[in-house]
This record gives sequence, structure tokens and C-alpha cells, in this order.
Amino acid sequence: MAVIQFIQGVNEDVVPDVRLTRSRDGSTGTATFRFSNPRVLENTTSQQGTITGMYLVDEEGQIITRDVNARFVNGKPQGIEAVHIMQTKESWDRFMRFMERYSEDNGLTFTKSSSFDT
Repeated sequence: MAVIQFIQGVNEDVVPDVRLTRSRDGSTGTATFRFSNPRVLENTTSQQGTITGMYLVDEEGQIITRDVNARFVNGKPQGIEAVHIMQTKESWDRFMRFMERYSEDNGLTFTKSSSFDT
């Protein structure tokens, strides 16, 4: 089972919007996760702990990013944006294996964007 956590051991139930970009040669890439009203923000003052990063957890282990930011509207947390940067083809492949598992578990589909030459 593939899960996303912001506090280790506490699964996030809200499924994010995920945007992927990749360099033309395929050597690096970026995944941007946007969570709208994630459950972890409801519980940040509870005994569960504090947000220390985004943890992508599956049968292979963990992928960790510390680039996690909350979005506030009128002083109240509304969302989280997390960015995971992949510096090698191997880290891209590992990330894609996680996303395949996570997608299957959460009913996500992949839509390839069109690129336009100008």
C-alpha cells in the first residue's frame, strides 16, 4: 500500500493534485503536490506531532521532501503545497513506481499534457 504522510505514521487521506515536469533529456524532474484542506491541518495542534516534511511511503521504503508549505486564507490553513525534486533518472523511476502504486490505491489517472512549440 502506498500512502502520503506529513507526520510520520499518520496517513493523509486527502488525495492531492500532482503536477509533473521533466527535463528534455529525462535526467531531472519535479513533482508538485497540492492538497486542498488536508486532514493534517485539522490536527496540527493535536498530540500527533508536527509536520516535518512529506513522506511518500510504499513497499520499497520512503521518499522524503522537506519542501512543504501551507497556504492560508484569512489566517486559516487551507492547503499544502509540497515539491519533490528528482536529480537522477533513478530517482525519477523510483518516484514513478510510488505514484503508480499510490494511483492504484486512490483511483487516480495520469493525463499527459500537450506541449506547444512557439
